[in-house]
Amino acid sequence: MQAFVISDASGELTLGVRDAPLAPGDESDVLVDVEYSSVNFKDAMVASSPSRVRRVETLIGGVDAAGIVTSSPDDTFRDGDRVVVVGGALGVARDGGFAEQLYTPSRYVTALPTSLSTRDAMIIGTAGYTAMASVLALEHHGLRAGGEVLVTGATGGVGSQALTYLALKGYRPVASTGSSDETGWLIERGATRVIGRDEVGDKPERVLGSELWDGAIDCVGGATLASIVRSLRYGCAVAASGLVASPELSTTVYPFITRSVALLGIDAVEATTSTRESVWQALGEIAYLVDFSTFVDREISLDGLEGAIDDIRAGNTRGRILVRLAQ
Repeated sequence: MQAFVISDASGELTLGVRDAPLAPGDESDVLVDVEYSSVNFKDAMVASSPSRVRRVETLIGGVDAAGIVTSSPDDTFRDGDRVVVVGGALGVARDGGFAEQLYTPSRYVTALPTSLSTRDAMIIGTAGYTAMASVLALEHHGLRAGGEVLVTGATGGVGSQALTYLALKGYRPVASTGSSDETGWLIERGATRVIGRDEVGDKPERVLGSELWDGAIDCVGGATLASIVRSLRYGCAVAASGLVASPELSTTVYPFITRSVALLGIDAVEATTSTRESVWQALGEIAYLVDFSTFVDREISLDGLEGAIDDIRAGNTRGRILVRLAQ
């Protein structure tokens, strides 16, 4: 089986495509013929040395995949079912989606809605799952109809899809980016306007900034997230899923107490089965409105992964990098 293997066993990181064995983690694993995977920022973190994310010395990379069930001890899935696999230890502590086949626990497998192909599912990928989960979390918190929602890291996989999903639901997404030359592309994705990174908040000399946003989806973390928290309108929330800038958060309790704002953490790793099904159902419901191919930065084979990971790490992408496994 051909696979993209990441190894740090010798103290020197090696990445590359090679023949790799296929073995289940245990007898309850579902076997999937992988048709597509995708490249996420987390994959770049796994393919680093030292890595804060990778839990084993050697593994097949890829934190998500979509394909066809070949065998399943779990009656939930039948041979031939089209499925998406996101989260868990996939591509972090066990072999992942950058391979022709994979074994995975059934709790990380979700049957695809009929409106989504396996290719669509990996254009969406972990990033798009996170984007829609963020939108649903804001709505559950009470995001007002037509509200102005800030989206940071807007040219990335999560941010670009969040713009589209928010716009389709009738909200007014505002894209924040450090790439001013991408303004036209972000407007096409659904942004009502585009701002720079330094426009996320104001009045840095005060504990609270102006009330600017009805909600926010943050993929950046660090100082950006701190600025968002102090710039939300009363009772509003930010859905946070990223730490591209920093995992640190330096702020005060003032926004949480005096403006009753909320910080909603978005997780794609250990989300419950019901949460996964709800998110993919929501994605399936809007699929007929979306041309998912507009999110694709490029489509590559396994041989193109090393360069793609370098580009993801350097922020030199716009949208999604799709990995084709099916011949």
